[in-house]
Amino acid sequence: MSASLLIPALLLDAALGEPRWLWHRWPHPAVLMGRAVGWADARFNAGDNRRLKGALVMSGLGLAAMAIGGAIRALPDFGIIEVIVAAILLAQRSLVDHVQAVGDALRLSVGDGRRMVARIVGRDTATMDEPAVARAAIESAAENLSDGIIAPALWFLIAGLPGLMLYKITNTADSMIGHLTPRHAEFGWAAARFDDLLNLIPARLTALLIAITHLRFDAIAPILRDAPLHRSPNAGWPEAAMAVVLNLALSGPRSYHGTAQDFPFVYPEGRRAAGPADIDAACAALWRAWAGLLAITLLAAVASAVA
Repeated sequence: MSASLLIPALLLDAALGEPRWLWHRWPHPAVLMGRAVGWADARFNAGDNRRLKGALVMSGLGLAAMAIGGAIRALPDFGIIEVIVAAILLAQRSLVDHVQAVGDALRLSVGDGRRMVARIVGRDTATMDEPAVARAAIESAAENLSDGIIAPALWFLIAGLPGLMLYKITNTADSMIGHLTPRHAEFGWAAARFDDLLNLIPARLTALLIAITHLRFDAIAPILRDAPLHRSPNAGWPEAAMAVVLNLALSGPRSYHGTAQDFPFVYPEGRRAAGPADIDAACAALWRAWAGLLAITLLAAVASAVA
């Protein structure tokens, strides 16, 4: 059942993305999730036992999200609303649009590219040169392919809308409080660890999809070699795969809040001089991986129908 509903959800998201006219009038579900996380952070992130409080908050948010997803799934509407909600919570079209906008801006000037890439990455962008802007956009594309499309789709296949809702609230919480800052190191611990767990399989599946849809079976060895070098237990997998198929060295040194971080490169033998054409290629890779996901979903739907 979930596979047959995911197919129209994937197609609807790819066709429409996030219409501005709609989300300028109504709050996006992800925004509502963010407000819930923000309220919990302000209300409970104080005093002693912050790690326990954070774990209880994450449990409560997760159960609430699953309950809402279950209530929607139970509506006698032949799954129509479930498809719409799933499409809203997927992010293929919007991801491609945001990443492509960086490439388009970079063709105008490095300054335009910096301003546009600052919308999708958290690192310092003020002193980036053209290759650094392009690499940042491509790294964001790879990581968000996993977080924004493959992972939510997989959890929808596994557990329907409740599974997708659980993933999205966890991913939202991780992005807001799952940081090793003095305020969130304890309170956000559960959100960060649960997000790592939920992304464990999707991140590796994303890397495999990127490699297979480019017919780069030789990419497996460098992916296995370099993905564990990444600072994230999951983001390194799609980034390493994207680096191989584009022949680019990704990750590497960057600056956060004025502090330089000497992270290792993934696929260090790749080119360093990335540019707008490489961003175009990364966007094409996003659509190839999406097509691979759609094909897998179609096969799952057919298998379910004949079982």
